[in-house]
Amino acid sequence: QVELVATGGRLVQAGGSLRLTCAATGNSNYAVAWFRQAPGKEREFVAVITWKHSTNYADSVKGRFTVSRDNAKNTVYLQMNNLKPEDTAVYHCAADRLYSGATWTEYNYWGPGTQVTVSS
Repeated sequence: QVELVATGGRLVQAGGSLRLTCAATGNSNYAVAWFRQAPGKEREFVAVITWKHSTNYADSVKGRFTVSRDNAKNTVYLQMNNLKPEDTAVYHCAADRLYSGATWTEYNYWGPGTQVTVSS
């Protein structure tokens, strides 16, 4: 069993930066992904990092967002730079021991989201 809590969301101006944190309980040998969901839109893949630190990003955030993890602290980070109004969403972290792709339905563990609002 894995429990996840995402924190760090807040209101920020366009062009600004935020770092989201996903704190997890249990073992660290799982992939952790970030997804986001804006009002009226479907849940969208943002980034994923495996236990061995392999990463993958959505095209919309490549070059602006960086996912990293500290396995000793059971924590995953999402550094978001050059934020745009279209990045506004609730951001969730999710984990799975076997899956590390972009399909949110494949992840077995989810935490409550954190709101990121980017003003223009």
